[in-house]
Amino acid sequence: MAIKLWFNRWFSTVTHYIEMIRENPDRQSFIIHGTHSNPDAVYLNSCDVSGIEPDVNGEEYLEFCLDYCRQNQIDVFIPRKENVMISRQLKRFQEIGVKVLVCPDGDLMALLDNKVSMYRSLEEKMLEGHAIVPLPAYRIVRTADEFKQAYAELAAQGMELCLKPVVGEGANGFWVLDEIADTIQFLFNTASSRKISYASAYKLLQQQREFPDLMILEYLDGFEYSIDCLADGEGNLYTAIPRKKGNGRIREIEYNEELLEIARKIAQHYKIPYVFNIQVKYKDGVPKLLEINPRMSGGLHISCLSGVNVPYYAVKLLLKGTIEPLYPNFGIKATHIEQAVVLSREL
Repeated sequence: MAIKLWFNRWFSTVTHYIEMIRENPDRQSFIIHGTHSNPDAVYLNSCDVSGIEPDVNGEEYLEFCLDYCRQNQIDVFIPRKENVMISRQLKRFQEIGVKVLVCPDGDLMALLDNKVSMYRSLEEKMLEGHAIVPLPAYRIVRTADEFKQAYAELAAQGMELCLKPVVGEGANGFWVLDEIADTIQFLFNTASSRKISYASAYKLLQQQREFPDLMILEYLDGFEYSIDCLADGEGNLYTAIPRKKGNGRIREIEYNEELLEIARKIAQHYKIPYVFNIQVKYKDGVPKLLEINPRMSGGLHISCLSGVNVPYYAVKLLLKGTIEPLYPNFGIKATHIEQAVVLSREL
């Protein structure tokens, strides 16, 4: 019997996850639903059933999700948009027979969604004697004067510094503080950049008396890794796949015991079920945490070149409650190229 599975508003790379769930090793059949507020979202072409979401948020969006599940008799819901709120309202989905691939602990979801709360939680674990993952030096600022003071304190330690919002996704709001950004050479020779000078950042921040929490932190200049993980809510880690981000679009699936141990400790201490992703970046040979995302990462399909069909096994874990340990193949280097996709054709 086919399982009706729904992806709400997601990244475009969910196209790959849809195909992997369909092409699963158990030959389980699925009817894939997908929705987005943009009718041209590319992954809608890969769905068996597609639809347009209302461009709403909060409780109104939650009601849309519940109605969609009822009307389409959805068995499994894999949310990205509003996943923290949906986590807090799981009982309402359970009451209509829908299983949701999301961490069922709403407080934990909220903790992971806020970088400062997560950092402070890890610092508390450290004080209790549990060294899980190193953190970059950081400060939290809400005013231009606080930014000025934090910059002075950290810069005095000889650190390169950067900025990022406390709550955010991907590279949104990320800036490296670099004085070269105010030079003519930079203006004429840089196509695109995430750099801003301290003076320019300070001037911009002075425009508001107070702004949402902003992190000023140590810039990590080494290689960045994403560790895609599959675990249950008891702290059992079924697999972890470190994915190194090389030059340009080069990615490497690498056996790295140091990073695998970080994944084990996070699974053990935080008990994040199903799929989660850990992002770290090296500085002077030390991997330091960027963030933890309790969902499928945008680059998970590259990690699945290891031979582990993470999206499907996450669904299987949700439905069955347990799966067998999974063993990825390491030592794989990969990249990707753009591919044209026809969204519609006038006859």
